[in-house]
Amino acid sequence: MNDIFLVKRAFKLARVKNPLQVVTDGQEAVLYLKGEGKYADREMFPLPKLMVMDIKMPRCSGFEVLEWAKHHPGPLKRIPIVIVSSSEDPADINRAYELGANAYMVKPVDYKAVEHLFQAITQYWGLECAKPELEVA
Repeated sequence: MNDIFLVKRAFKLARVKNPLQVVTDGQEAVLYLKGEGKYADREMFPLPKLMVMDIKMPRCSGFEVLEWAKHHPGPLKRIPIVIVSSSEDPADINRAYELGANAYMVKPVDYKAVEHLFQAITQYWGLECAKPELEVA
């Protein structure tokens, strides 16, 4: 089963009111965050209140997106970013935190465990945590 399906399902089950936006690669994630191209309309494509991404993405790695977002001037560096990856490599985990990840979660192999992981992320980061202001003052 596909991770995007499981994230959408977790959002629906948790009744998260924020719209879920999905991008398919790291370069598209940066364009979305910049508000460029097809993402220029911030009413339709608002800044995310939470980002969940893998470190292994086409065209631009999750590490590159993470580093860009956390070192970008303005509100982007305040967006909580949760890395979900199949990599248990301590070097990957350390690098993600050094680049500013708010959490690093190792994706289990079992479908039900993956579903539970995304539900836990959605519950904690989507509903329980206080969110930073993202609008430019």
